[in-house]
Amino acid sequence: MSFKKILNQYGKQRKPCLFVIDFLGENYYISSMQDAYKAGILFEIDGFKNYNQPNISDKSLIDFSFSPLNQKDWAKSFEIVQKYIQRGDSYLLNLSAPTLLQTNLGLEDIFYNTHAKYKLLFKNQFVCFSPEIFIKVENQHIASYPMKGTIDANIPNAEKIILEDEKELAEHYTIVDLIRNDLNQIAKKIEVKKFRYIDKIHTLQGDILQVSSEIVGKLPENHWDFLGDWLTKLLPAGSISGAPKKKTIEIIQEAESFFTFENQKKYERGFYTGIFGYFDGQNLNAGVMIRFIENIDNQLYFKSGGGITYKSDEKLELKELMQKIYLPYQGASKKYYTQ
Repeated sequence: MSFKKILNQYGKQRKPCLFVIDFLGENYYISSMQDAYKAGILFEIDGFKNYNQPNISDKSLIDFSFSPLNQKDWAKSFEIVQKYIQRGDSYLLNLSAPTLLQTNLGLEDIFYNTHAKYKLLFKNQFVCFSPEIFIKVENQHIASYPMKGTIDANIPNAEKIILEDEKELAEHYTIVDLIRNDLNQIAKKIEVKKFRYIDKIHTLQGDILQVSSEIVGKLPENHWDFLGDWLTKLLPAGSISGAPKKKTIEIIQEAESFFTFENQKKYERGFYTGIFGYFDGQNLNAGVMIRFIENIDNQLYFKSGGGITYKSDEKLELKELMQKIYLPYQGASKKYYTQ
């Protein structure tokens, strides 16, 4: 059965559930909060969680480093994206890649000790500590918060630089317009409530700034009866795919096929850039699965990406992709980090 039909059933019954859906909507997990815990799936959403005892790491020194991405593979992938953009097949495309980590931390260490709005530990398969809201639904009101734009907060005038950058501005306009169109399929009275506000995130490497917007609308009275239907129309999230969405997803799969893991298996996003959230029977809160570490054949990979437009610079985009490889760790100033 598809996740759409299952979520429609939960919605009609107003039955609480956790849902985890991958990037392409091909794999999913839906269960009660208690059953998720029994299966080794832990989550925290804006402070709401299905576990009680924190497991704070006793490691006084934290080794967290990574191997540089193969620049030739990145160049090939970037060239493919630019070819389609120049042809007008895409206006904005989120390009991602895997980076091999070297760390003395396990997935559980990372889950328990990181700070994020959305945290998910999925058995021994992956951990996510995402700052990005996908949607929040309260009563009949739906809000989406696409995140586009990242900069090192320690750069002088960092906030001014990122807000005045023409490439970043064009990228943000595109994604906000895409989300408005997505919400317009399922809701009315769509408006951009906040445009390009700044969040500061503390990491082991130092602070970073990220840019988001808030877009809101009003759902019909019986919207929970069709939870799976309207959620499907919003997927995948616009901020981690691009515009126009359908064609851009096809290009993503071609462009990202140049990347491989150490075992030579081709890179696939899988659950990375999918969504997870909790429906409590009356309200819904879901995040985008970015800031994502996956266990593949007992090796940890950090999956990260960024938006590409016709104004993008190959080297700068690679730098941004690597900049997103971080841990928002508790007591970060007391920890040891190497790169």
